[in-house]
Amino acid sequence: MPARPRLLYVTDLAYPARGRRYGDEDVFLTSRLRAEFDLALCHPLDAAALMDGFDAVVVRNSGPVLHYRREYDAFRERAAATGTPVYNPLTGRADMDGKQYLLDLTRAGFPVIPTVDRPEDLGLLPETDVYVAKPRAGADSIGLRFVTGTELAALTWDDVLVQPRVDFRHEVSFYYVDDTFQYALHAPDPERRWVLEPYEASDADLAFARRFVDWNTLDHGIQRVDACRTREGGLLLVELEDLNPYLSLDRVPESTRDAFVEAMTGSLHGFLRTAGR
Repeated sequence: MPARPRLLYVTDLAYPARGRRYGDEDVFLTSRLRAEFDLALCHPLDAAALMDGFDAVVVRNSGPVLHYRREYDAFRERAAATGTPVYNPLTGRADMDGKQYLLDLTRAGFPVIPTVDRPEDLGLLPETDVYVAKPRAGADSIGLRFVTGTELAALTWDDVLVQPRVDFRHEVSFYYVDDTFQYALHAPDPERRWVLEPYEASDADLAFARRFVDWNTLDHGIQRVDACRTREGGLLLVELEDLNPYLSLDRVPESTRDAFVEAMTGSLHGFLRTAGR
């Protein structure tokens, strides 16, 4: 009987994520993935030390990297040095690599909330009374603040991105495994980001989300495309999460959860075959 693939599953089960239950989601996913893989769970601070002996490392709900930047960099260096495959692959161009992609997408003309990183570029943003200033390496709204146009004059621009504050109807998230759409969720109340409900995505919605999945060029992995619906009815990208996107699986029907697990299982097998494991 052939040996089953061995996966090191990285998760911070106790991370206090506002409105989200990291531990419950990863306990569910690993309980189902065990049907196909031999799994061991570990905290992100231990991943570099424990990865030897596994066919791949799966990074899931591991929390914002800014809380353990040194250890995360050591993990990436260790994976590259040993040739250990990491899922999602560490070649992501979006949140995995900070917020630079928001600038890149703005400059490339994608439908994204306009973003600048220099005071001389403020003229590229639409006029507004309030702006959003966020760290270039930020995550989970950590360090995000709202500033007026007057306050921008005193802003220290080192590693800070500035966007207009968008008056939107709601936020909507599109979830993908590899390049295949799985489901969508939306937050009807803009003040309650993680109170999510199933959302029936239109063809136009999916065409919007697919542009960013295609731009990111990840052959394998899980991505979440977060967008806001403007008052005019269009969608603008808020973020493209390609490192450890929370999946809100507790907010979808059982049949959708089952389909997601099946898709993730198939993706992992394909990823391992591509990696020669």
